Amino acid sequence: MDAAQLSVDPAFRIGPVSRRLFGSFVEHMGRCVYGGVYEPAHPTADEHGLRRDVLDLTRELGVSVVRYPGGNFVSGYRWEDGVGPVADRPRRLDLAWKTIETNAFGLDEFMRWARAAGVEPMMAVNLGTRGVQEACDLLEYANHPGGTHFSDLRRRHGAEEPYGIRLWCLGNELDGPWQVGHKTADEYGRLAAETASAMKMIDPSVSLVACGSSNRGMPTFAAWEATVLEHTYEHVDYISAHTYYDPSDGDRPSILASAVDMDAFIREVVATADHVAAKQRHKRRLMVSFDEWNVWYQQRLRADLDRRGWVEAPALIEDTFTATDAVVVGDLLITLLRHADRVGVACQAQLANVIAPIRTIDGGPAWRQSIFHPFALTARYARGTVLRTEPIGPSHDTARHGEVSSVDTVAVHDEETGGLVVFAVNRGGTDIRLDIDLRGLPGLAGAEHLAIDAGTEPDAVNTADDPDRVVPHPRERPSVDAGRSAVRLASASWNLIRYHLSTSETP
Repeated sequence: MDAAQLSVDPAFRIGPVSRRLFGSFVEHMGRCVYGGVYEPAHPTADEHGLRRDVLDLTRELGVSVVRYPGGNFVSGYRWEDGVGPVADRPRRLDLAWKTIETNAFGLDEFMRWARAAGVEPMMAVNLGTRGVQEACDLLEYANHPGGTHFSDLRRRHGAEEPYGIRLWCLGNELDGPWQVGHKTADEYGRLAAETASAMKMIDPSVSLVACGSSNRGMPTFAAWEATVLEHTYEHVDYISAHTYYDPSDGDRPSILASAVDMDAFIREVVATADHVAAKQRHKRRLMVSFDEWNVWYQQRLRADLDRRGWVEAPALIEDTFTATDAVVVGDLLITLLRHADRVGVACQAQLANVIAPIRTIDGGPAWRQSIFHPFALTARYARGTVLRTEPIGPSHDTARHGEVSSVDTVAVHDEETGGLVVFAVNRGGTDIRLDIDLRGLPGLAGAEHLAIDAGTEPDAVNTADDPDRVVPHPRERPSVDAGRSAVRLASASWNLIRYHLSTSETP
């Protein structure tokens, strides 16, 4: 059996784990809203039409922040359509996803849902077809206490207290030619700077996210970030990053190594932001908001859009995720944690039905997809400080990413309890023994080892009829001898290896 080694030492700190790293995304796309989080006729629906079964799974998933209402949808959205009496709301054509938007669910319903789910809202403003004034009006409606037109309108709609939304996106993917209101970097940068300045006049406490490139493969990548930040650096707190990894071509070694690309993406965005900071003499370091990421079988989308007319809430990219996809998602989470010093927000896209960890049937059950489990366990156990780990071990070749390390790891130390969690992925095709040096953290004992193994049934999926086919399974509890521990990582597997102080917990 091949072997890999790593050392864990509390002296080598990356940074604290932000709870905002475990975000999700609710867009008016497909059945994410209608039939996902909101379905008034569902047997579990509450008095506001919110599906209680989806709320329960959202809380179990450990979601901390949710981005809303888009996504591409926001670039043509009139926020006023989604507030006030539902019977008075207009039906609109949504150009982003070629659907009819009923506006039965809007900002007021989302805030009610966010409170019920226990998540922080992350609101996006439309800088595609709209601009400074509309963004300010929305902020006034959401956050101003009262005594003005839009704040009093909110109060008349039943929300006496301000919503207090602190996290705002300045548009979405406006470098993309598919975007309604697509702009050049200079056009967007100037508009974003003007909008950000005005919004902070209304509420200085807000944190703002400028649009980065839609993905690392854009021809303007890095040049877009540099130009946008030259306009906006002093006004914003984050620059966004988006990426999706497509398994459609069947190249399993490459899809398993997708985190190599995400890692490079983050480093390049950070380098670009730091270049602008140096050029403009800023002392403040900008953070990254990785507010769209996931596995996505993208070749299916165009067929979905082309074969239908204008309809309400069609089933759109409802991908069924495999055991392999779960391992990839677990590794992407490892990468986000490893950059905890510069990635302050991350949102897996999306929450329900649309490339989502939660799937539903209209009028029927909701269930956990395979990718639900690594997210939920990481959100539950990644608490404290991320420690730097540098595994030494075998590597292998991939078509997309070249030679990659077969083992990827990150460690999180909880200073309050003294516990340690090592998240590890074996991206290779053979089992590997992972030797962990824990002498920097004396007194640890093994608590548990959970794994999602895609080596035996790589294409296994969860369905409404078989919702627990892909779940984490316990492995042999790790032992610690003279400050050293060894565990077996099955091929193509995601692993959670947990240790506790020997006097603090009974296994």
